[in-house]
Amino acid sequence: MLDNVLLETEDKMDKTLQFLQQELAGLRTGKAHPSLVDTITVDYYGTPTRLRDISNISTPEPRLIVISPFDPSSLGLIEKAIIAANIGITPMNDGRLIRVPIPELSEERRKEMVKMAGRTTEEQRVAIRNIRRDANDQVKGLQKKGDITEDQRDSALEGIQKSTDGHITKMDELLAAKEKDVLEV
Repeated sequence: MLDNVLLETEDKMDKTLQFLQQELAGLRTGKAHPSLVDTITVDYYGTPTRLRDISNISTPEPRLIVISPFDPSSLGLIEKAIIAANIGITPMNDGRLIRVPIPELSEERRKEMVKMAGRTTEEQRVAIRNIRRDANDQVKGLQKKGDITEDQRDSALEGIQKSTDGHITKMDELLAAKEKDVLEV
């Protein structure tokens, strides 16, 4: 029972960290990167589909993303999805591919991006703490039922706290790297 609680807690925290990595990867830095658009959802034949699943995404130049769909008839849908994603970039459709030029970020926009990254990171820190709280409650409940001893409870609570601290440290490192990337001109 206790092992299940600990494994489940670690798994949830890992997923929260992965989610943060994806969210931060999607934030614009001023450099072209496929992660800016690859998770955009396109309504492809009535099915919400990620852009990376229906096209090749490349960055032939530092400030240009090129999207070449597997099905040329989806060009209009992809273009609409990029515009609807509201990420501050305008696609150009030439009938065969979509070019997405990445404009320079102003200093004000860079600071705004850093704040957005900070908010996103804080939301995930709160999620990690909520996972910790739930796990601690489960462990304490196991001890009250008599399934585990007080020493096992204390050891488990300490392990959960170490895992929490480790995940929050990784989140802080991700945020610092993203801030550095965004503010770099």
